[in-house]
Amino acid sequence: MRRTTLRTTTALAAALLLLVGVSPGGAEPVTTLKSPGGAVEVAFSLSAEGAPRYSVSFRGRPVVVDSGLGLTLHEVGPLATGFRVVDTRRASRDERYAFVAGKTREGRDHCEEMTVALEQAGPPPRRLEVVFRAYDDGAALRYVLPRQPALHDVEIASEETQFRFTGDHRAWALFLPSFTTSNEREFVPVPLLAIKPESIVGPPLVVELGDGLTVALAEANLKGYAGLHLARVEGGNQSRFPTLVSKLAPLPTQPETAVRGATPLVTPWRVLMIGDRPGALIESTLVQDLSDPSEIADTSWIKPGKVAWDWWNGPVIPGAPFKAGMNNDTFKHFIDFAGEFGLEYMLIDAGWYGTHRDVTADITRSIPEMDIPGLVAYGRERKVGILLWLNWENVRDQMDLAFPVYEKWGVRGIKVDYMNRKDQEIVAFYRQVLRTAAKYHLTVDFHGAYAPTGEERTWPNLLTREGILGLEYSKWSDRATPRHNVTIPFTRMLVGPMDYTPGAMRNGSKKSFAHVFETPMSMGTRCHQLAMYVVYESPLQMLSDSPSNYLREPEAMEFLGPVPTVWDETRVLDGKIGDYVAVARRHGRDWYVGAMTDWTARDLEIDLSFLPEGSFELDAYADGVNADRWASDYARTKSDADRTRRVKVHLAEGGGWAARLRPRN
Repeated sequence: MRRTTLRTTTALAAALLLLVGVSPGGAEPVTTLKSPGGAVEVAFSLSAEGAPRYSVSFRGRPVVVDSGLGLTLHEVGPLATGFRVVDTRRASRDERYAFVAGKTREGRDHCEEMTVALEQAGPPPRRLEVVFRAYDDGAALRYVLPRQPALHDVEIASEETQFRFTGDHRAWALFLPSFTTSNEREFVPVPLLAIKPESIVGPPLVVELGDGLTVALAEANLKGYAGLHLARVEGGNQSRFPTLVSKLAPLPTQPETAVRGATPLVTPWRVLMIGDRPGALIESTLVQDLSDPSEIADTSWIKPGKVAWDWWNGPVIPGAPFKAGMNNDTFKHFIDFAGEFGLEYMLIDAGWYGTHRDVTADITRSIPEMDIPGLVAYGRERKVGILLWLNWENVRDQMDLAFPVYEKWGVRGIKVDYMNRKDQEIVAFYRQVLRTAAKYHLTVDFHGAYAPTGEERTWPNLLTREGILGLEYSKWSDRATPRHNVTIPFTRMLVGPMDYTPGAMRNGSKKSFAHVFETPMSMGTRCHQLAMYVVYESPLQMLSDSPSNYLREPEAMEFLGPVPTVWDETRVLDGKIGDYVAVARRHGRDWYVGAMTDWTARDLEIDLSFLPEGSFELDAYADGVNADRWASDYARTKSDADRTRRVKVHLAEGGGWAARLRPRN
């Protein structure tokens, strides 16, 4: 369903009729915009100097106030002051769309929209439009540089979008050392004033405003533009009103420029996800709502699923009658395992075409020990598809040659790695890969990637991506901690799928964990790992450990085999950022629940009132009584359940709980 209505006010006097009060900076709002249900309100204003400003509130509480807007162009300097309003246009949007793979079956782009057309005195005069949208779970804005005689080819030096808060609130910040690095870092809790003008903070940035009110700053529909980062502005009354500002990734060969383009130029959305509790942001689809509809007409070939994977575990295959490594025997063994337990895919990681850092390698030819077409055929007999790892630079140079070869072989998808940038050029590369991969019926998993911006709606062949400090870090460090694991659902996962690569069957307590590259273990309990398959969103979900370790755990595989990777409905039952989380997800008539804690043991009560009427079987995996010392200890129980029941759950240190609820009838 789609409904769009328009109304236009061409005179500034008409807009002034909507004045409401005075904002903290002394600017009078010119016009306001309310979300369909009235929860979110956006106010636009011009200062006495003609500087555009905006404010956002949620149920009457300020979120950001009197925040600056503008762009700086090399051609004309700042487009930030000296404006007058020449037009205000409004529209209502209500469009439902289906997710090919995601945390819910259907999204709804339901909002009120306002476009404010501004003119800056010349000669010649210059025009800039700011488009606002108000949703009941957030707000968004973007800029439009219309085609105009004074501006044709443009270079954007910086963007001046500000987020001015009402206090030094606690934020969960992803501090990056440079613009050419991965997003594989921790989200650190800091006061807003700890973010410096020289900081490079990657989105999403989550800010806790008190009494549960939470906002996440993010971006959506990133295309043809530089990626967003955040820093704090210099000067002003920062102790009372800490103010963050957009910081765009510069072009690698032109560091004073972020974006090269031509008018009309439309920027990505700057997004404020807003909820009265942190879990409400996990349930939101706002980033996807703001993204372009699918470019793929027939999506029937796009299949999500679980993946057997060779890289994390070594590969180490105890008792195998062959030499494990990058060879056909090893991958047939993995395919046999995947077929036995109904896993949809086998991912062949780095090394199948040569050294993983060799950017001159031919990615249409495998090493002699590997027969990719033969493995594809072997997998097809067992209903297991093959995915291939690729270095992004090889893909950049060879995708038009290699992708049709992969389709001919019968390969189902690719994993593209090592980009570690977010400038305009690499953003274009992402889109080029997705477009070309779709042409040849290949799904995509981006590693060495920036966080999602809604691309999976536009290109649903993008099933997942990294942009996360995941389980691989346990091979060489102690950074993938339970605290980190219960922070990322409320931070990184807000904006889209994350390929954390869970599934460790070797588990270490706080005292017993040790990082070992060849035979790694996880930090936290076995049930902490099982719960990730419910808590973490990823339509392409890895089983990272060795088949040998899974085969020794038949009860665990009775959960990991059936657990879905896509969902009809998601509900966050409880949680606190960095402390614990409990999530329920529905697939068909079955419900799954996952709960995880940090290094603090906890007792939770899982309220099953989300269930429909009727009787269910509760099949639960809980931390064992000795899980605090032997992290692999767990107990499986089955019982009756219905929507009136409240299940008491004990989580050990670094623990978890996972359950499947199936209707009795």
